[in-house]
Amino acid sequence: MRVRSLMIKDPITISDRTSVQEAIHLMQANSIRHLPVVDGFKKLSGWVTLADMKQGLVPAMVTGLSMADLMIKSPITIHPDADVETAARIIYEKKIGGIPVVDDENKVVGIITVTDLLNAFINIMGILTNATRLDVNVGGKPDGFEKVCHIIHDQGGEVISVGIAPHSSDKRIHYFRLKPCPAEPIIKALQDNGYEVVSFAG
Repeated sequence: MRVRSLMIKDPITISDRTSVQEAIHLMQANSIRHLPVVDGFKKLSGWVTLADMKQGLVPAMVTGLSMADLMIKSPITIHPDADVETAARIIYEKKIGGIPVVDDENKVVGIITVTDLLNAFINIMGILTNATRLDVNVGGKPDGFEKVCHIIHDQGGEVISVGIAPHSSDKRIHYFRLKPCPAEPIIKALQDNGYEVVSFAG
């Protein structure tokens, strides 16, 4: 999945001549926490956050600090054709809330935020859909996952999504989300075939 499929397209932008008060008002009025600062050609020249603007409000009023003084002048950026995983890794490792998306000419074409990534994860995993969930230890055999899937299917289960826990022990826990169905027959079939059902819901 590419960044362009998740990013907020044509985001609100400001110039380095925008006042701190104006920037804060724009953010609050539009329920956003980030603003790209661009020049007259829409090329990125900086990046500001609501937290930074609030901290700089009083100094700006007292000493006349401008947007150019407060903005992040060389922000981390990402290309619209970059992989979403790359954006997620940057946001996680740098502990930031969002990244401006720029094209080959450094023109701002979007923003991708931690909220966008969370929404994508929720949609991919089907978390908000009504579902039956089974947490299964598929074991250490290479074909464990395939066999568990076959057992679920043979018992009338339809898999919506699968998550995998980090292999921090001898267990290999897979989180199966199924379309709503009776879990008991599936659990019994899994256990009869030697698979541990760690927990279930739904």
